[in-house]
Amino acid sequence: MTAPVDPGLQPERTELAWRRTALGVGVGSLVALRMLPDATGNPWWVLVGVAGVLIAVAIWVSGRRRLSGVRERMARDGLHARMPGAGPLAALVGLVLVTGVLGMALVALVSLAPA
Repeated sequence: MTAPVDPGLQPERTELAWRRTALGVGVGSLVALRMLPDATGNPWWVLVGVAGVLIAVAIWVSGRRRLSGVRERMARDGLHARMPGAGPLAALVGLVLVTGVLGMALVALVSLAPA
């Protein structure tokens, strides 16, 4: 049996949460884009910031796509529409985990580098 979709504003609140997440990832990526090449002395670190901006766009698009999918399912199936899967959320958790570990490694490398 599938869980019913909330007919209220829950889909819109969820889409706003995805938008805030994309904004946070995008701003963090722009800061990395600006600061990492100077902090490490290697211009290739710009690619990390660019990749983060692209990921932020993908998160925003995913949130919009999920909202439109929920609306379509609600229009078609009513209150018994199936909820969207948790794949994008699991991918986001993985991204945050990898980013945190890489960030700690970068701080350790920069702080241990000879001056």
